[in-house]
Amino acid sequence: MYILSPSILAADFKELGKEIQTVDKAGAQYIHIDVMDGEFVPSISLGMPVISSVRGTTKKVFDVHLMVDRPERYIQEFVKCGADIITVHAEACTHLDRVIQQIHDAGARAGVALNPATSLTALDYVLDKVDMVLIMTVNPGFGGQKYIPSCTDKIKKLRHIIEDRGLAVDIEVDGGINKDTVHTVLSAGANVIVAGSAVFGEGADEKVREFLEIMSGYGKIQK
Repeated sequence: MYILSPSILAADFKELGKEIQTVDKAGAQYIHIDVMDGEFVPSISLGMPVISSVRGTTKKVFDVHLMVDRPERYIQEFVKCGADIITVHAEACTHLDRVIQQIHDAGARAGVALNPATSLTALDYVLDKVDMVLIMTVNPGFGGQKYIPSCTDKIKKLRHIIEDRGLAVDIEVDGGINKDTVHTVLSAGANVIVAGSAVFGEGADEKVREFLEIMSGYGKIQK
C-alpha cells in the first residue's frame, strides 16, 4: 500500500497536538517523527517526552526516525513512548543486525535508513530482517532541502532487489518531497512518503488530500 507519513519536524510546535490531529483526520496513515541528537546530525530535535505527550492525540502509526549515534541505547524507551516503527541508520550502528533484533524484541517494526552516499550493499545481510528501508533523498539534519536526483536510481535498484528476493519490505523516502518530486519517487518504487514542509503550514488538511490523491493513482505495491 502507498502510505503518507507527514513529518512533524515542519509542524507548528505551539500547536503540535492540533497539527497532528489535522493530518490524521485528512487521511495520513503515519506520523513521521525525526529524532536528532546533535552528534550523528548537526541538529537537535524531538525526544521521548514530546513523543509521549502527543501519543494520545492520534491512533495513527508513529514512524520514529532515529538520527542518533548508537541508537540501541534508546530502543526500549522509544517503544514505551509509543513508537510503532523505529528506523535506525546503518551508518550509526556498529552491530546493525543486533539492533534490528532489539527493535523487534521490543515489539516494534524495524526500519533501516541509508544516507544518500551509502551503498545499498549495507543491506545485503539484513534486508530479509527489516520491515522498511528508508532512503534518504537529502543529507539528514535539516528540513527544507532539495531532492537529490541521484537517489532516484537507488530507489529503483532497491525495489528490484526486494521484488527479486520476494520480500515484503516497504521503501520509505524522506527529503525534498513535494507534489512534483513525489511522482519521481513513486515511479521509482517507493511506497511510504515522508513530507514535511510540503504538508504542514496553512491548509495542511488539503495538502494531505492532494498527496493522497496523487498516490492513489499509482495503485498498490504488490507483496
